[in-house]
Amino acid sequence: MRFSQIFSSTIGKKLILGITGLMWATFVVIHLLENLLLLNPDPDPFNKWAHTLISLGPIIYFAELVLVLSLLFHIFYAVRVTWENNRARSVSYVKTAGKGGVSKRGLATSSMIYTGILLFIFIVLHLLHFKYGSYYEYEVGGVVIRDLYRTVHEYFSDPLNVTYYIVMMSLLGLHLSHGVWSAFQSLGLNGPRFTPLMTKIGTGIAVFVAIGFIGIPLFVLLTGGAA
Repeated sequence: MRFSQIFSSTIGKKLILGITGLMWATFVVIHLLENLLLLNPDPDPFNKWAHTLISLGPIIYFAELVLVLSLLFHIFYAVRVTWENNRARSVSYVKTAGKGGVSKRGLATSSMIYTGILLFIFIVLHLLHFKYGSYYEYEVGGVVIRDLYRTVHEYFSDPLNVTYYIVMMSLLGLHLSHGVWSAFQSLGLNGPRFTPLMTKIGTGIAVFVAIGFIGIPLFVLLTGGAA
Protein backbone atom coordinates (compact mmCIF):
# COMPACT_ATOMS: atom_id res chain seq x y z
CA MET A 1 0.00 0.00 0.00
CA ARG A 2 1.33 3.41 -0.96
CA PHE A 3 1.72 6.03 1.76
CA SER A 4 -0.91 8.24 0.11
CA GLN A 5 -3.41 5.38 0.19
CA ILE A 6 -3.20 5.18 3.97
CA PHE A 7 -5.29 8.35 4.21
CA SER A 8 -7.98 7.07 1.85
CA SER A 9 -8.29 3.34 2.59
CA THR A 10 -10.77 2.07 5.18
CA ILE A 11 -8.02 0.39 7.19
CA GLY A 12 -5.81 3.48 7.01
CA LYS A 13 -8.57 5.82 8.17
CA LYS A 14 -9.43 3.61 11.12
CA LEU A 15 -5.74 3.26 11.95
CA ILE A 16 -5.27 7.04 12.08
CA LEU A 17 -8.48 7.36 14.07
CA GLY A 18 -7.23 4.78 16.56
CA ILE A 19 -3.75 6.26 16.96
CA THR A 20 -4.99 9.82 17.47
CA GLY A 21 -7.67 8.56 19.84
CA LEU A 22 -5.12 6.74 21.99
CA MET A 23 -2.91 9.83 21.99
CA TRP A 24 -5.73 11.86 23.49
CA ALA A 25 -6.76 9.11 25.88
CA THR A 26 -3.17 9.04 27.17
CA PHE A 27 -3.12 12.82 27.49
CA VAL A 28 -6.43 12.80 29.39
CA VAL A 29 -5.11 10.27 31.92
CA ILE A 30 -1.90 12.27 32.44
CA HIS A 31 -3.92 15.50 32.72
CA LEU A 32 -6.10 13.92 35.40
CA LEU A 33 -3.06 12.80 37.41
CA GLU A 34 -1.70 16.35 37.24
CA ASN A 35 -5.01 17.84 38.31
CA LEU A 36 -5.16 15.67 41.41
CA LEU A 37 -2.78 18.26 42.87
CA LEU A 38 -5.86 20.51 43.05
CA LEU A 39 -7.05 18.39 45.97
CA ASN A 40 -4.11 19.67 48.02
CA PRO A 41 -5.14 22.62 50.24
CA ASP A 42 -1.70 24.11 49.52
CA PRO A 43 -1.74 25.78 46.06
CA ASP A 44 2.05 25.69 45.65
CA PRO A 45 2.47 22.11 44.32
CA PHE A 46 -0.12 22.59 41.55
CA ASN A 47 1.06 26.08 40.62
CA LYS A 48 4.71 25.03 40.62
CA TRP A 49 3.93 22.12 38.31
CA ALA A 50 1.94 24.36 35.96
CA HIS A 51 4.80 26.87 35.98
CA THR A 52 7.29 24.10 35.21
CA LEU A 53 5.30 23.06 32.16
CA ILE A 54 5.04 26.63 30.89
CA SER A 55 8.78 27.11 31.43
CA LEU A 56 9.51 24.32 28.95
CA GLY A 57 8.94 26.89 26.20
CA PRO A 58 9.34 25.38 22.69
CA ILE A 59 8.93 21.83 24.01
CA ILE A 60 5.48 22.47 25.45
CA TYR A 61 4.46 24.46 22.36
CA PHE A 62 5.47 21.54 20.16
CA ALA A 63 3.53 19.12 22.36
CA GLU A 64 0.47 21.36 22.17
CA LEU A 65 0.80 21.55 18.38
CA VAL A 66 0.95 17.75 18.14
CA LEU A 67 -2.17 17.48 20.32
CA VAL A 68 -4.06 20.03 18.23
CA LEU A 69 -3.13 18.37 14.94
CA SER A 70 -3.98 14.91 16.26
CA LEU A 71 -7.35 16.23 17.45
CA LEU A 72 -8.10 17.74 14.05
CA PHE A 73 -7.14 14.49 12.33
CA HIS A 74 -9.28 12.55 14.81
CA ILE A 75 -12.32 14.73 14.21
CA PHE A 76 -11.92 14.70 10.43
CA TYR A 77 -11.61 10.93 10.15
CA ALA A 78 -14.29 10.30 12.78
CA VAL A 79 -16.79 12.34 10.76
CA ARG A 80 -15.67 10.74 7.51
CA VAL A 81 -15.81 7.15 8.78
CA THR A 82 -19.19 7.77 10.45
CA TRP A 83 -20.61 9.22 7.23
CA GLU A 84 -19.30 6.33 5.14
CA ASN A 85 -20.61 3.75 7.62
CA ASN A 86 -24.05 5.35 7.69
CA ARG A 87 -24.17 5.46 3.91
CA ALA A 88 -23.16 1.80 3.65
CA ARG A 89 -25.65 0.84 6.36
CA SER A 90 -28.53 2.61 4.59
CA VAL A 91 -27.76 0.79 1.34
CA SER A 92 -27.49 -2.54 3.17
CA TYR A 93 -30.80 -1.87 4.90
CA VAL A 94 -32.57 -1.28 1.60
CA LYS A 95 -31.21 -4.57 0.23
CA THR A 96 -32.01 -6.65 3.31
CA ALA A 97 -35.16 -4.94 4.61
CA GLY A 98 -37.59 -7.39 6.21
CA LYS A 99 -34.98 -10.02 7.08
CA GLY A 100 -34.85 -9.04 10.74
CA GLY A 101 -31.77 -9.12 12.91
CA VAL A 102 -30.78 -7.46 16.14
CA SER A 103 -28.37 -4.57 16.29
CA LYS A 104 -25.53 -4.87 18.78
CA ARG A 105 -24.78 -1.17 18.73
CA GLY A 106 -24.82 0.21 22.27
CA LEU A 107 -25.24 3.75 23.54
CA ALA A 108 -21.51 4.47 23.65
CA THR A 109 -21.04 3.21 20.09
CA SER A 110 -24.02 4.96 18.51
CA SER A 111 -23.33 8.27 20.27
CA MET A 112 -19.59 8.55 19.51
CA ILE A 113 -19.93 11.29 16.90
CA TYR A 114 -22.27 13.32 19.12
CA THR A 115 -20.24 13.00 22.31
CA GLY A 116 -17.16 13.81 20.22
CA ILE A 117 -18.66 17.06 18.96
CA LEU A 118 -19.75 18.09 22.46
CA LEU A 119 -16.32 17.26 23.86
CA PHE A 120 -14.63 19.34 21.17
CA ILE A 121 -16.77 22.32 22.19
CA PHE A 122 -15.89 21.57 25.80
CA ILE A 123 -12.15 21.61 25.02
CA VAL A 124 -12.45 25.07 23.46
CA LEU A 125 -14.40 26.41 26.44
CA HIS A 126 -12.04 24.64 28.85
CA LEU A 127 -9.07 26.52 27.36
CA LEU A 128 -10.94 29.82 27.55
CA HIS A 129 -11.91 29.23 31.19
CA PHE A 130 -8.51 28.13 32.47
CA LYS A 131 -5.56 28.58 30.10
CA TYR A 132 -6.82 31.99 28.98
CA GLY A 133 -9.05 32.70 31.97
CA SER A 134 -8.60 34.98 34.96
CA TYR A 135 -4.92 35.59 35.65
CA TYR A 136 -3.44 35.93 39.15
CA GLU A 137 0.18 35.95 40.23
CA TYR A 138 2.05 35.47 43.48
CA GLU A 139 5.61 34.90 44.56
CA VAL A 140 7.09 31.54 45.56
CA GLY A 141 10.73 31.36 46.57
CA GLY A 142 11.47 34.66 44.91
CA VAL A 143 9.86 33.61 41.62
CA VAL A 144 6.60 35.14 40.40
CA ILE A 145 4.29 32.44 39.05
CA ARG A 146 0.68 32.26 37.94
CA ASP A 147 -1.88 31.28 40.57
CA LEU A 148 -3.80 28.89 38.32
CA TYR A 149 -4.95 27.06 41.44
CA ARG A 150 -7.02 30.12 42.38
CA THR A 151 -8.47 30.39 38.87
CA VAL A 152 -9.61 26.77 38.95
CA HIS A 153 -11.01 26.98 42.48
CA GLU A 154 -12.94 30.14 41.66
CA TYR A 155 -14.49 28.49 38.62
CA PHE A 156 -15.56 25.42 40.58
CA SER A 157 -17.03 27.51 43.38
CA ASP A 158 -20.06 28.00 41.11
CA PRO A 159 -22.49 25.03 41.27
CA LEU A 160 -23.58 25.65 37.66
CA ASN A 161 -20.01 25.29 36.43
CA VAL A 162 -19.58 22.13 38.47
CA THR A 163 -22.83 20.66 37.09
CA TYR A 164 -21.75 21.42 33.52
CA TYR A 165 -18.34 19.87 34.16
CA ILE A 166 -19.88 16.71 35.63
CA VAL A 167 -22.12 16.27 32.59
CA MET A 168 -19.21 16.70 30.20
CA MET A 169 -16.95 14.34 32.13
CA SER A 170 -19.73 11.74 32.09
CA LEU A 171 -19.83 12.10 28.31
CA LEU A 172 -16.04 11.78 28.22
CA GLY A 173 -16.27 8.51 30.13
CA LEU A 174 -18.94 7.27 27.72
CA HIS A 175 -16.79 8.26 24.74
CA LEU A 176 -13.70 6.55 26.14
CA SER A 177 -15.56 3.37 27.09
CA HIS A 178 -15.98 2.58 23.40
CA GLY A 179 -13.16 4.62 21.92
CA VAL A 180 -10.24 3.00 23.75
CA TRP A 181 -11.00 -0.63 22.92
CA SER A 182 -12.07 0.35 19.41
CA ALA A 183 -8.69 2.05 18.94
CA PHE A 184 -6.88 -1.10 20.05
CA GLN A 185 -9.03 -3.08 17.64
CA SER A 186 -8.01 -0.74 14.80
CA LEU A 187 -4.38 -1.47 15.68
CA GLY A 188 -5.01 -5.19 15.26
CA LEU A 189 -5.42 -6.15 18.93
CA ASN A 190 -8.67 -8.03 18.50
CA GLY A 191 -9.95 -11.57 18.47
CA PRO A 192 -10.94 -14.00 21.24
CA ARG A 193 -7.68 -13.46 23.09
CA PHE A 194 -7.38 -9.68 23.03
CA THR A 195 -10.91 -8.26 22.67
CA PRO A 196 -12.14 -9.10 26.22
CA LEU A 197 -8.93 -7.68 27.71
CA MET A 198 -9.05 -4.52 25.59
CA THR A 199 -12.71 -4.04 26.50
CA LYS A 200 -11.87 -4.25 30.21
CA ILE A 201 -8.95 -1.84 29.80
CA GLY A 202 -11.15 0.63 27.91
CA THR A 203 -13.88 0.44 30.55
CA GLY A 204 -11.34 0.78 33.35
CA ILE A 205 -9.77 3.89 31.81
CA ALA A 206 -13.20 5.40 31.15
CA VAL A 207 -14.37 4.86 34.74
CA PHE A 208 -11.09 6.12 36.22
CA VAL A 209 -11.12 9.29 34.10
CA ALA A 210 -14.80 10.06 34.62
CA ILE A 211 -14.74 9.53 38.39
CA GLY A 212 -11.47 11.43 38.75
CA PHE A 213 -12.54 14.48 36.79
CA ILE A 214 -15.97 14.51 38.44
CA GLY A 215 -14.48 14.18 41.91
CA ILE A 216 -12.17 17.20 41.62
CA PRO A 217 -14.84 19.91 41.05
CA LEU A 218 -17.13 18.30 43.64
CA PHE A 219 -14.33 18.32 46.19
CA VAL A 220 -13.52 21.97 45.44
CA LEU A 221 -17.20 22.99 45.66
CA LEU A 222 -17.88 21.10 48.86
CA THR A 223 -14.72 22.33 50.57
CA GLY A 224 -15.34 25.98 49.88
CA GLY A 225 -14.02 26.69 46.39
CA ALA A 226 -11.77 29.74 46.20
CA ALA A 227 -12.27 30.39 49.91
